[in-house]
Amino acid sequence: MNSSAQVVGNAGLYYACYRLSRLGWNAMPTSRNARGVDIIAYDSDCTRKISIQVKALSKRSPVPLGTSLDKVMGDFWIIINNLDETPSCYVLLPEEIKALAHRGEKEGRVSFWLQPGAYDKENFREAWGRIGVAAAE
Repeated sequence: MNSSAQVVGNAGLYYACYRLSRLGWNAMPTSRNARGVDIIAYDSDCTRKISIQVKALSKRSPVPLGTSLDKVMGDFWIIINNLDETPSCYVLLPEEIKALAHRGEKEGRVSFWLQPGAYDKENFREAWGRIGVAAAE
């Protein structure tokens, strides 16, 4: 599969919603291409609500974070790579994203990236337990 970035992003977003739903969360994507989080999820009695940022990649690549770490938001980040084959998911906290971010500078322009070696760690890989199971009715 050789998909556009938009298709990969959509696939990752819906894959994350699927995985959250399997944990009992009511997971809903927010408006695409809007600033902010990508998923809002809540448990069955609406006592716990979480917001999630999703970064989807077709292969094991660095995650672009933009020109500032101020845009790192939400309660959790889910990085999904290898969407062209068998997806791998990594669950991180925003503070971890900021702490692990690599700062690059080229021709006077600053950008931040999360290198694969920073997020592809055992403690983040398939760590859905960090989010937890939604409360049952």
